Amino acid sequence: MRLFLSGLRKLVRRPATFVIFGLLIGLLVLIVLAVGATANSGMGAGGGPNGRAAAKELVTFPGAYDRMLQFILGLGGLFAMIYGAAIAGSEWSWGTLKSAVARGESRVRYMLFSFASIGLMIAVGLVIAFGIAVVAAVIGANLANVSTSGLGDTATLGHLPERLLKGWFAVLEEAALGFTIATLARSQLAGIGAGIAFYFGETFASIFLPDIVKYMPFSVANASVATGSGQGFGGGGGATIATLPADQALLMVAVWLVGSLFVAALYSDRAEISG
Repeated sequence: MRLFLSGLRKLVRRPATFVIFGLLIGLLVLIVLAVGATANSGMGAGGGPNGRAAAKELVTFPGAYDRMLQFILGLGGLFAMIYGAAIAGSEWSWGTLKSAVARGESRVRYMLFSFASIGLMIAVGLVIAFGIAVVAAVIGANLANVSTSGLGDTATLGHLPERLLKGWFAVLEEAALGFTIATLARSQLAGIGAGIAFYFGETFASIFLPDIVKYMPFSVANASVATGSGQGFGGGGGATIATLPADQALLMVAVWLVGSLFVAALYSDRAEISG
């Protein structure tokens, strides 16, 4: 518990915390408000009646709850991976892991509790981002002249805690991947760069190797929180990408999460710390 609380105090003061979560929230608000403001014009979601309808659908409640959550998880997974990599890489480049080991701390415990602190920060950030996204969607609905009568839909609100919990678990897996990559690289920049390359590489590979990529970390994270209410701005057309059923994907998320942390802990326990 001491290591966990120490990690939280450290993360609250870290510039990376404010930069990562600030960028995520800023992009969400900017995109949602822009969609709402242009929904009644020819610029909305690509123009034309279909484009305007898709733009209005984004800010129409109660479906907007799911769309805001999908939006957050889509962007948030990449940001969480970067956040995990930034924190893990700093343990090596700043010498904090070396200092902890010198005090007699277990390397495995230190790394696992460090990630637990990251997990709680991500949970807090996810809830805050979702709340701000909903407020932005309400403003966007007013800009688009869309009724907000579905805002208090009890059935949708009743399922939100479960969806937020699953979303947090999926994003946590992506953060664990970045955490492990940066640990193996012993570098923030290398970890972030390799993680981003992995993210876009997996996306690109899904075109050619869909039956393999559907088991990869970012794909299973997305599949585990699928609601069937569409993807992105309109749930739109294009080729269907192979995905696992949500329950199977959630199990694979757990496998990737535990596996990533196991590799990070094992490497940290056996690595030579010098300098």
